[in-house]
Parts: sequence; C-alpha cells; structure tokens
Amino acid sequence: MTNAITRTIHLHADQSDLPVTIAEVGSGRTALVLHGGGGPATVASIATHLSPTMHVITPTHPGWNGTERPAWLTSVADLARAYLQLLQDEGLRDVVVVGSSLGGWIACEMALRDEGSRITGLVLIDTGGVEIAGQPIRDFFALDARGVAEYAYHDADRFYVDPATLSAEQVALQRANMAALRFIAGDPYMHDPTLLSRLGRIQVPTLVLWGDSDRIITPAYGRAFAGALANARFTLVTAAGHLPHIEQPGATFAALDAYLQSGA
Repeated sequence: MTNAITRTIHLHADQSDLPVTIAEVGSGRTALVLHGGGGPATVASIATHLSPTMHVITPTHPGWNGTERPAWLTSVADLARAYLQLLQDEGLRDVVVVGSSLGGWIACEMALRDEGSRITGLVLIDTGGVEIAGQPIRDFFALDARGVAEYAYHDADRFYVDPATLSAEQVALQRANMAALRFIAGDPYMHDPTLLSRLGRIQVPTLVLWGDSDRIITPAYGRAFAGALANARFTLVTAAGHLPHIEQPGATFAALDAYLQSGA
C-alpha cells in the first residue's frame, strides 16, 4: 500500500501482551482488512482500493510473515478477541470488517463477540469456518504448488508459481505461514463445529463474495454460508477462484463499492 504506515501495537488480551503489526492508511470510516493463510500480501489490493475513501487497517496475524505468536494464541476465537481489543484500544467505531478466507472466519467470530457494537458491516470473501454437508473444504495442506494453482484459481497457468523460482527466504516464509495456519485452524480442519449454528446471530449487513471457480471452498458452500446469516447478500464473481479480488478485481471491487455505497 502506497503511503501506508506500519507500526506494532501492543494489545493486552487474556492478561498477556500481544504485539500485532498493522499497516494503516487513509481516513474516513474504518475498514479492518483481514488476510487468509497466504498472508497480508493476498489482501493488499483490497486495502489499496479502499484507502482513497476509508481509514484502512491491515493486521498481520501473529505467527505470519515472521511475527511473534504467543503460546496462548491457539485459535480463530483468540484472534477475534484480539482484534476486538484492537478496535477498543484504538477507539474505533462504525467499522466494516473485510475478511478473505481465514480472515472472513475471524470476522464472523468478531461480530459474534462484538458487545460494544463497533462492527457495522461485514464483507466475507470465499470464507471458511463452518462445516457444510456435501461441500468439504479441500485439504490445502495436501496440495503441491501446481495443485494450489489448479484448485484456487480460475486461470491456473497465470497464477502458478514454480517453487524453483523462489528464493530460500520466500520458501521459508511460505512454510512458516502454512505452519501458523495449521496451528490456528488445522484441527478440526478449517472449521468450528459450533459456528454454523451461531451465524444467524450476526445481524449486521453482510456481503458474501465468492469466486465461481473456487475449488478450495465451493460456491455451493458459499451460498449455504450466506443463507445461514441473518442479513446477507451473496454475490458470485465469474472467472475467479479463491481470491476473486486478485483474479477479477474489477468485478469484485464493483460489488464491494456498491455494498458500501448502499449505506451498509
């Protein structure tokens, strides 16, 4: 993000100090942008798109990109509580939380715990976190680089990255991020057995965006997820996979802008 300020804030959650690195840019209504397993780079385009009109905060989840993850932080619920603490400590209200993949799961858990009513909107992009009958989340950890491209993107050849072209540092970073993802969300695999039954308690207006070619988490899963929410709109992005904001930014951001302009 151009002109973004990066800083580390110290949250005091569960009587423990939690350092969280955030990138911050822009002014206006706050958007908290939460990344998935691939790290903050996967949502950088969302932050850049929103920054001309919004105050955008993009945290790096503890344990990703070489950041510290304290031993007590072991679940998506822990991350949700930490980010609610961030909103409280920073004095932020009227916040829209935009979450991609794992980030959307965190966003839902935040909304369910938001006793201060700081969150007034959710945008969930190809989100996991629940178990839908007949629509299992593909085992991401079992895929090699080619498999990731084939299942996660509409245009696999365009986005496939040959591991042989990466530096040792890049490979190490990817492995560390996957280790953090496995620790936070790997058991039970990519879901909380209780979340589906709790989604109906989320009352804030929610936009659920999904790539029509996502074979990590299918559009049928996405429709069921949206249907379990009390106030959600489901939008399918064509010719896109698990990261529609990267593969089809025009259509994705048009839907996002329409949601924001609707007064959500």
